[in-house]
Amino acid sequence: MSGLRRAAARAWGPPRALRAFSARPRDRIVETVGKLLQTKAQLETEEGKKNFILKTPKGTQDFSPKQMAIREKVFSTIINCFKRHGAEVIDTPVFELTETLTGKYGEDSKLIYDLKDQGGELLSLRYDLTVPFARYLAMNKITNIKRYHIAKVYRRDNPVMTRGRYREFYQCDFDIAGQCDPMIPDAECLKIIHEILSALQLGNFLIKVNDRRILSGVFAACGVPESKLQAACSTVDKLNKMTWEDVKNEMVGEKGLAPEAADLIGEYVQLHGGLDLVEQLLQDPKLSHNKLAGEGLRDMKLLFEYLMLFGILDKISFDLSLARGLNYYTGVIYEAVLIQQQNDRVEELVDVGSVAGGGRYDGLVGMFDSKRQKVPCVGVSIGIERIFSIVNCKVKASKEKIRTTETQVLVAAPQKHFLAARLKLISELWDAGIKAEMLYRENPKLLKQLHYCEDTGIPLAAIIGEQELKDGVVKLRDVATRQEVDIPRQKLLEEIRRRLES
Repeated sequence: MSGLRRAAARAWGPPRALRAFSARPRDRIVETVGKLLQTKAQLETEEGKKNFILKTPKGTQDFSPKQMAIREKVFSTIINCFKRHGAEVIDTPVFELTETLTGKYGEDSKLIYDLKDQGGELLSLRYDLTVPFARYLAMNKITNIKRYHIAKVYRRDNPVMTRGRYREFYQCDFDIAGQCDPMIPDAECLKIIHEILSALQLGNFLIKVNDRRILSGVFAACGVPESKLQAACSTVDKLNKMTWEDVKNEMVGEKGLAPEAADLIGEYVQLHGGLDLVEQLLQDPKLSHNKLAGEGLRDMKLLFEYLMLFGILDKISFDLSLARGLNYYTGVIYEAVLIQQQNDRVEELVDVGSVAGGGRYDGLVGMFDSKRQKVPCVGVSIGIERIFSIVNCKVKASKEKIRTTETQVLVAAPQKHFLAARLKLISELWDAGIKAEMLYRENPKLLKQLHYCEDTGIPLAAIIGEQELKDGVVKLRDVATRQEVDIPRQKLLEEIRRRLES
């Protein structure tokens, strides 16, 4: 090959056919690998679908229309009570800065849900509504308010759904903040608990009351060092779930209290009664020299006087075992429990669960204030989820029919081709503020329309057909009695309102 030809070969490379042939294997490899990757992704997706279990997260639940109807009725009862006592409503974010919640809940702090770092802020889901309320007061320089707040809170707890214990649940809080004379707002909070539980007709209940100052005085008189007061308090709080022997063993074995101190504590925390017990403890030689215990007992005596004026003393028990483990309580504390009779003997009552609780927390707002300015506060939280569980069981047992809508009138037609007439009539009802429905069919059968009324509990049916249009009337049917009356069109709204009000 001449030098010129070799130079040309180097310049042009291999022949075109040869280049195409050498490229094909690489293209085939790329194409094959692509198909394999696509098949692998498809198989992984299908496998994932097979393994995926469709459910709500642990400790949460969905609510059906019937359940929501029951919940709305309970919420309405509670809100009406709060408003009757002059409360305003507020709302706060569902999450707070982690430092806002830290150190407020004692041993329960481990149940706080922490969120991932969001833009440099450490955040946590709110554990209750009380600490956010205190933060709200301090941040806005509010020193006097009576408020209620109904919202969801979150706890990283071991849920027991059958007993109304969840990880996501509602709280219904009522609080009074501001300077007041002793025990007047505290007594009102107990009256609110009594009103709500009586209105909901959950069964027999008892409201236990105590005072953190009395409890601190008892611990001090029994030789508990100040550094172990909170630990002793949180252990005593378990007396409603554990025997005294188990509580004592935890005090001595885990909390480091002396056995003699634990025995002395046991003599007090197993006491419960009424005003007579308050009088007895005021004369107690061990407590009479303790300033905190004396203040607490004198306030407890005053509280009982106010509760007697409210007429609710028969549902109140002064119970020294009540501790409520949250760190922020400073004075009176209380908890409402449902009780049931055992062996048909009135004196043998069994606690079947707490449905409300609260107390005084005079120092919490000051924790958020730069000048440590205190705003005295007292409040109550209704254990709404446990109440819902009880009400649901009662409804199921009674087989009561629950309406899931508030529709008052169904607009119906007995013949075909009356969609326009139905649309015009239902628009008139809506414009007049009457809750009305119609079936979303052009020509529904009359029997189907009437069955819909009976199934959903709609009390009235407004029927318009050929004869009604000619006569200028609407046939108004009482669904329960099945009686029908022709009503002049211009008097229809008046007649519907009259029947709904009667």
